Amino acid sequence: MTNSLPPNKEHIDSEMVKMEVNLDDISGELLGYVMDLLFEAGANDVYYTPIYMKKNRPAVQLQLLCSEQKVAAMKEILFKETTTLGVRYYPLSVHRLERRFTKVETKWGPVTVKVGMLEQNAVQKAPEFDECKKIAQQHGVPLKTVYEEVWKTMESST
Repeated sequence: MTNSLPPNKEHIDSEMVKMEVNLDDISGELLGYVMDLLFEAGANDVYYTPIYMKKNRPAVQLQLLCSEQKVAAMKEILFKETTTLGVRYYPLSVHRLERRFTKVETKWGPVTVKVGMLEQNAVQKAPEFDECKKIAQQHGVPLKTVYEEVWKTMESST
């Protein structure tokens, strides 16, 4: 690995809010649109879980994580863009690994690798998906081949 970039400490301990709504009458197209809106408005994470509601109706639970400052914006999107009549939310504490970024030089060019640090030790490594996807498309190679090349280069440099 080469070119270590400065650490990103924004992801260490933080207080967040988890918000959720149950939706049994909304289309998949709208759910995708809502997810995009929530991320654009500052949600840290958005995800869906299949659930069953009263009368055994299949449904989706939309959950998101955001800062306290973003709660009002998230509620507005949820009420305006989904079919929910109510939003549940509660505070939670989040501890995430410090993230550092490094560049790995592959035969197709550099790829950023995210490194999760625990007490100054690298415990997680992940190539940046968008960069790997772009390389795969530009060079006409399978995405998994790009990932394999990044991993091979990382292993040979440690």
